Amino acid sequence: VQLVESGGGLVQPGGSLRLSCAGSGFTFNRFILSWYRQAPGKERELVASISRDGGITNYADSVKGRFTISRDNAKNTVTLQMNSLKLEDTAVYYCKGRDIYNSADYWGQGTQVTVSS
Repeated sequence: VQLVESGGGLVQPGGSLRLSCAGSGFTFNRFILSWYRQAPGKERELVASISRDGGITNYADSVKGRFTISRDNAKNTVTLQMNSLKLEDTAVYYCKGRDIYNSADYWGQGTQVTVSS
């Protein structure tokens, strides 16, 4: 199982970024997918999650209305569209997949998002 994030970078407040996570080595639609983030000195927190068929999504209150999670099971990808970025969105963003059959969690290596003027 491998999850590889991409799309991080430096953006000004109010800007947008689109993160992608590509999965390989597993049956993609068996997994609930999530994005987490971890800012310096803080615990890792859940940002958004999406059900296996994409029909159910959940967001942290801090990103509701600004971030959108989506998935393409045919392409084995999950994306996080981030709009109206704020300084406090600065963090390393991680993709996580949970296998619904055994509850095993798999993590990507993370991608840095820095919001700064």
